[in-house]
Amino acid sequence: MQEKILQLLEDRKYGEIAALVKDMNPADAAAMLQELPESKMPLVFRLLPKELAAETFAYMEGDAQEVLIQGFTDKELDEVIGEMFLDDAVDMIEEMPANVVKKILRHVDADTRKMINQVLNYPKDSAGAMMTMEYVDLKRRMTVEQAFERIRSTALDSETVYTCYVTDGRRKLEGVITVRELLLAPKDAVLRDIMETNVKFVTTHTDQEEAARLLSKYDFLALPVVDAEERLVGIVTVDDAMDVMQEEATEDMERMAAIAPSDKPYMKVSVFENWKKRAPWLLFLMISAAFTGSIITHFETALAANLVLSSFIPMLMSTGGNTGSQASTTIIRSLSLGEVRYRDIPQILLKESSTAVLCGVTLAVANFLKLMLLDQVGVPVALVVCLTILAVSLVANLLGSLLPLFAKRVGLDPTVMASPLISTILDAVSLVIYFNIAVAVLQI
Repeated sequence: MQEKILQLLEDRKYGEIAALVKDMNPADAAAMLQELPESKMPLVFRLLPKELAAETFAYMEGDAQEVLIQGFTDKELDEVIGEMFLDDAVDMIEEMPANVVKKILRHVDADTRKMINQVLNYPKDSAGAMMTMEYVDLKRRMTVEQAFERIRSTALDSETVYTCYVTDGRRKLEGVITVRELLLAPKDAVLRDIMETNVKFVTTHTDQEEAARLLSKYDFLALPVVDAEERLVGIVTVDDAMDVMQEEATEDMERMAAIAPSDKPYMKVSVFENWKKRAPWLLFLMISAAFTGSIITHFETALAANLVLSSFIPMLMSTGGNTGSQASTTIIRSLSLGEVRYRDIPQILLKESSTAVLCGVTLAVANFLKLMLLDQVGVPVALVVCLTILAVSLVANLLGSLLPLFAKRVGLDPTVMASPLISTILDAVSLVIYFNIAVAVLQI
């Protein structure tokens, strides 16, 4: 598609380009435009139908949007911004430099500017910051027929019309009803008799990840957002929730790999930014790992007395790190899904300790057979290694499950307690356990 459009541009066949792009999906059109050279992007964008152009613009990345805005006439900017939903406009403004933001705000009406500023004032990761104020509101005394008239009159300015919210004169949320329920009800039925009054909602300061989790849990297409007095101020839609879940998953993956999170795509991140994200954690982990060397030095007498012990150090450290990483990853994921709470610690300890014993016994038996049949070490040395495996499995499972819970309790992101940090901690713990067991069993 890109090559064909570039060739048509070179041949100045603009009519053919317009015919080619007029029925494109907005997301596909956005991807196509962003693959074009920046000098060609505004020209092709102008060939899109008006409604498609606005939808396509909302799908584009911030740097591409900035290129187009800089080249827009005042009329073009008015048309694009006027067709965008409020939450999309806010997302765009948050990524723009100050001079571009001023240009955008000059081309929106006073009411829209007020709503944009209101959303921008909410905390960055809150439901208020991701909501849209464009929704369908109904009144409890309306009949089904009147409700449909209201829906038709507001549909063009609403992000979704399938889920409608019933409010009173002060905008206090009273109920919710879907278009499906309205279609199946008699046209003279009154909304107060058929609406759902047990409404799930979030407040403007609810964490956006919690809002996304509720949308997923209840299979909603939209979730109402209320203020401190339970007045409806906006809705969070499922498409916004999917974006949040993707962002949070990416952020968690980066933290679990000991990388400072970034909101930019990989190809947009410079080498210098990569260095800033990675180097501090690498320095911290390197310094932490230095304690491992100190432990080995402290027990050098024991190692000198039985040199074969040193050959099992990598295996034992690896077992501890892998076991702890498994436990921490499981708990971190459960925390993000809301499956476990701090109060569940007793059950978690019982479950993880039982799992650790079963895994530890399995690994110990396998190692004992290997040590006796293949390595042909003495029974005392084999006993030391196998007891260490059992003890390390237990300690690693318990630390791996408890540290993320404690991190969550004190307000830290639990993902910081994932590998490689947990592996670094357990390397040192495994060595301490190993050498102490060796000293006790071998009397060295």
